Amino acid sequence: MNVDMSMTGIRARLAPIATLYLAGMLQGLTLVSFPASSAVLKQLHGFTDAQYGAIFLPQVAAAIVGALAGGSLANRLGLKPLLWLSLAINALSQGLLAGSLMLSPGAAYAAVLSGTASLGLAFGLSGAPLNGYPPLFFPSRRDTAIVALHTFLGLGLAIGPVIASPFVMAGHWIGFPLSLVALAGLLVVATGFSRFPPLAPDAASGTGDWQSHDPMPLPQSMTNHRAGHPVRVLSFWLFTAVAVLYAFAEGTFSNWAVLYLLTVKHLPETVAAGALSVFWAAMVAGRLLTSVLVLRIPPRRIWLGLPLLMILAFLSLPYADTPVVGIGLFALAGLACSAFFPLSIGIVSERFRAHGPWVASMMIAALMAGVGVGSYTVGLLREAFAMETVYRLSIVYPLLALGLAVLALRERDVVTGAEPRSRPQRLPDPDEA
Repeated sequence: MNVDMSMTGIRARLAPIATLYLAGMLQGLTLVSFPASSAVLKQLHGFTDAQYGAIFLPQVAAAIVGALAGGSLANRLGLKPLLWLSLAINALSQGLLAGSLMLSPGAAYAAVLSGTASLGLAFGLSGAPLNGYPPLFFPSRRDTAIVALHTFLGLGLAIGPVIASPFVMAGHWIGFPLSLVALAGLLVVATGFSRFPPLAPDAASGTGDWQSHDPMPLPQSMTNHRAGHPVRVLSFWLFTAVAVLYAFAEGTFSNWAVLYLLTVKHLPETVAAGALSVFWAAMVAGRLLTSVLVLRIPPRRIWLGLPLLMILAFLSLPYADTPVVGIGLFALAGLACSAFFPLSIGIVSERFRAHGPWVASMMIAALMAGVGVGSYTVGLLREAFAMETVYRLSIVYPLLALGLAVLALRERDVVTGAEPRSRPQRLPDPDEA
């Protein structure tokens, strides 16, 4: 009897944990679903490069709205309903992607635009529950729990193209988005039946039982911004500009990888999909490696060094003429991008400790804006330049990001009243804040 009750309790605790971490992986799978389907969309519907680049603009706008509204909605509805809602909208995005197969080119384009908008909204709304629940599940291992969640998200990004490729090669591409609809549906049901922890003193300390009730109120700093707001400080806008420029680079790498290797370099579908998977896998590996390196190397030194690797990747990609070189160069690009954005959030959050959640949300909004606008810009440039030239021109993104990053760090010393230093000093680790 006691054994049965104990097993029931274990299952009750594991169910929401498994649901949440699988939701993180699903978010990665859906984020990469449209880039992984790029060749199919262009072939089936005749999308131009400019049209393909434009499909990410609704995703950007909706993601920004979702990210900015997520804190308020989580405070009013609770994190569990917000997680449920984001999963349902994710299912809708994949349903629209699959449904485009049965429509005329004009209607298909509208369906794809609606699909990316739904995906962006789901991504923005999922930020609060995906990042809010892990510390409640594992209060004594908060940082590890969050890193694990983002690892699952990165895993979804990495395996998405690999899953899509067999469907495409077999001529049954529609099975890829429909399988994601099914997974999202299962997680919607699992979320409804799982008991998630509330943000209560006993739950936060890890000593009490999980309760099924919501809402889960958020810290006051997420919804109440006092005088001395970051928007009044120059360094905040410098950090925001750095995030946008970084996103230009990431979007140029990720959203055009398959098309570049497939249609420009004429490499096999498996190689093109594999390169995109390797890009995301290298991002995950780089983040895990950085989490170890920051114990010995000041975070801002790594932060300032990564744009140099991005420049090297952009200058090298025009020579991706073989499968090995193509995959290897996108691995380099993924490694270059890997920790730059997480370190950006860590540094800017340390700079504005009183507004940490708010500035993190703004940085995520800036990232989504940059990825979408950057991808659209590449689509426009493709009308006038070869893709190899576009990659070479793209070095301007990390170059400007590096310059503004240096200015942002110097502005930090002025704002905080620190004495100028002739030699860079180590910023406090975000985990120590």
